[in-house]
Amino acid sequence: MKKSLLALAVLSTFAGIASAQTSLTVYGLVDAGIVTERGGPTGNVTKLTSGVESGTRLGFRGTEDLGSGLAAKFVLETGIAADTGGFNQGGLAFGRQAYVGLGGNWGSVTLGRQYTPHYLALVDVDPFGAGLAGNAANLIPTTLRMNNTIKYTSPAYSGFLAELAYGLGEVPGDTSASSQIGAAIGYTNGPLLVKLAYHRIENAASTDHNNNTLLVGKWDFGVAAASLGFGETKGIGAIDNREWIIGASVPFGASSFLLSYIRNDDRNATNNDANQWAIGYTYAMSRRTNFYTSFARISNDNAAGYTVGNASETGTGDKAFNVGIRHTF
Repeated sequence: MKKSLLALAVLSTFAGIASAQTSLTVYGLVDAGIVTERGGPTGNVTKLTSGVESGTRLGFRGTEDLGSGLAAKFVLETGIAADTGGFNQGGLAFGRQAYVGLGGNWGSVTLGRQYTPHYLALVDVDPFGAGLAGNAANLIPTTLRMNNTIKYTSPAYSGFLAELAYGLGEVPGDTSASSQIGAAIGYTNGPLLVKLAYHRIENAASTDHNNNTLLVGKWDFGVAAASLGFGETKGIGAIDNREWIIGASVPFGASSFLLSYIRNDDRNATNNDANQWAIGYTYAMSRRTNFYTSFARISNDNAAGYTVGNASETGTGDKAFNVGIRHTF
């Protein structure tokens, strides 16, 4: 009898929570693969890596209807190392995303640790989705996430969409130091996507800053999707680079073939240029599970030391091959 009463009390508690919460979703992704890297200064290496195509994660997403078209929402998402059982993002509890905010017909405002508009623009045109050996971030500098961020995302108006994000530096006595600002404006209409994105980071002393600008476009022809992007990186010290990406993804039934070429052009006298060629293949074994494999090679000029990484690592060599499996839930 006591057990029945206890069970009834527990069920009543959860029922109360469910009625107060419009929706609560637990989601995640587990990705593990074999990675072989060649050409590194310390020698070749073969390893089992978590998050080769996409970072392994466990997340909680919720919304609550507040009435009058207003809704509260939150995301808490932790990065997990499937190969060791540990945590990614330096061991942060919810290092991938952690934010809360309000949304409505006017768009949404969210507060917390979030993706930058610049990174999201790069993902839009990278056939490899910022993962696998062909990861565009191998040669195109980008800031993935911002801490202490206030972010506004507009609704879509006739295909146009805008984002504005500001990350507080939280340095006493200097509101500019260590602060970040990101913005993007884009247009989507049927098969066409165009986006212009910007990101700026102030150094800790507020004496210098780093700027990243990226213009991207993508057209889905149905039988294939082609993408093109141009970036500029200027900033701290004497950084002055130009970056180009051209890519394609070709679906064929449950298969998809991925191709990209990226160039990083160093405009300084050192001329530390680099070029990357990448090829990949994914196969959807089901709606939630896919097999993947990819290969990429970077040609570094002069003192350039770019390496082939993946969704979770920067890599150690100028060549990498990976093969693995990804499951979402």
